[in-house]
Amino acid sequence: MIYTVTLNPAIDLVASCGEIKLGEVNRTSGEEIFFGGKGINVSLVLAQLGVRSCALGFVAGFTGEAIEKGVAAAGVETDFVHAERGFSRINMKIRSETETEINGQGPDISESDLDKLMQRLDGLSDGDVLVLAGSVPASVPRDIYRQIMKRLSDRDIRVVVDAYGELLLNTAEYRPFLVKPNIHELGDMFGVKLTTIEQAAEYAEKLQKMGVRNVLVSMAGDGALLLAEDGNLYRCGVCSGKVRNSVGAGDSMLAGFIAGIDKGYDNALKLGTACGGATAFSDGLAEKDEIERLLSEL
Repeated sequence: MIYTVTLNPAIDLVASCGEIKLGEVNRTSGEEIFFGGKGINVSLVLAQLGVRSCALGFVAGFTGEAIEKGVAAAGVETDFVHAERGFSRINMKIRSETETEINGQGPDISESDLDKLMQRLDGLSDGDVLVLAGSVPASVPRDIYRQIMKRLSDRDIRVVVDAYGELLLNTAEYRPFLVKPNIHELGDMFGVKLTTIEQAAEYAEKLQKMGVRNVLVSMAGDGALLLAEDGNLYRCGVCSGKVRNSVGAGDSMLAGFIAGIDKGYDNALKLGTACGGATAFSDGLAEKDEIERLLSEL
């Protein structure tokens, strides 16, 4: 079974408009609502691929109820903890001449809420996959992913970490199965600027030496590379198409990789690339028909 953890889910309100004039009333030309957060995005794309998963994390208030119902309606099993205080965030994505985001804070997570999540995670078994994805609320310990991995370290669980900076780095000692930084995030973790494939491979190897088993690096127009635990470096170019949306493309790539890994690294990388492209070329997350079309071109 695949479990995804989203500690700070959101309702994404995507508003399209013309020129933004600060200090004035601006009107939209179109609006869409999506239920998201990085782990939830992974689950939603897995559902498009016909792969079962269960979404875990925290929801709160009327917005949390909407997220839970929306995710379930998309065919994803849910077992969220209902936080006692606050409400799940609403993020505003403004598509104008440039893409602008205004993200909310999310609920206040209590010790009791955190204990309930840990109890759910205690139910995982050998062979399960656990995806820890995205940022954490301010009220949650900054090393929460490390705490979760330590708690589950006596089981044979494939843990995937899609996070940034120290949140990712401090999990390395527990040998995550996969991490997925983009090339800029990878460089930032080591205080350097990476611009080439060779540099990305070099610093992916540094993560491996710290304990990470597989490192998947997305590189925008340069495609993606995978430094696998078999010692080989795999590469895949980008899909052809017009980019319409950057939200969730990395999460979609991760979903495709997870869905394809049992058929080998090369297959996983191609499926991940197709899923990422299918999201980038649409207004929402990747859908089955577009994934299949792009996959046939790789």
